[in-house]
Amino acid sequence: MILFPKAKINLGLFITERRADGYHNIESVLYPIGLSDILEIQEKRATDPFFESTGIKTDVSYRQNLCYKAYELIRKQYDIPPVAFHLHKIIPLGSGLGGGSSDGAFTLKALNTLFDLSIPRRKLMEMAMQLGSDCPFFIDNRPAYVREKGNKIEHTTLPLKGKYLAVVVPPIHVSTAEAYRLITPSPRSTPLNQLLADHPPEEWHQVISNDFESVLLPRLPKLQTIKDQLYQNRALYAALSGSGSSMFGIFDQKPGMINIFPDCFVWEGII
Repeated sequence: MILFPKAKINLGLFITERRADGYHNIESVLYPIGLSDILEIQEKRATDPFFESTGIKTDVSYRQNLCYKAYELIRKQYDIPPVAFHLHKIIPLGSGLGGGSSDGAFTLKALNTLFDLSIPRRKLMEMAMQLGSDCPFFIDNRPAYVREKGNKIEHTTLPLKGKYLAVVVPPIHVSTAEAYRLITPSPRSTPLNQLLADHPPEEWHQVISNDFESVLLPRLPKLQTIKDQLYQNRALYAALSGSGSSMFGIFDQKPGMINIFPDCFVWEGII
């Protein structure tokens, strides 16, 4: 079975409260995009390696990979045979695009299908939450308004069909733990999904934000430069995605950003 775990962007990200359990309550709208990894899963034969990874290099053991953790979650509850994984990483690591979370969630769904386990959606969502706060979103992989730790998910629609998207990822690593340490939570009076629905994309920069920009952009001026250039090239809206290093812009016309950012990973597509 070959899968294409998708990346996502965050249309706004409010950090609203620090929780007693050490996590944070958030509000965001997660939107799946065409950028994807490639994941192959099959029953393991005697000569197959258990886990292969190609593409972007990861400096962690396979036991730390969310594909393996997803397999272990399933294996503890269901009688499934050993499998062989081949993961080709395309989504940049630490970019805020959710590549690892998507790999884990897609693994859960693939094993459910491959071995006819009939695990209901609700249980898949619970298992995904054990892998990470972004993982439940990728079970349905549809635009969604997410709240609390990311476990409260409401599907939503936005006027973006046919728009163009450019994602720019500089060679900068952003620590999620450090980003959260720097942030000061702030409750909001109007829900994020309402703000997005009440305004066209060209007005979003006036009413929504990614709260991490307030602490990351002053420390990482390259990110501010990329955001400015996206707007200079007629982006309707440009913002940081998640707590990572990726900037994205939404456009009416094909943006042609690849030559503008030769030192960055750049992906373009239609939303």
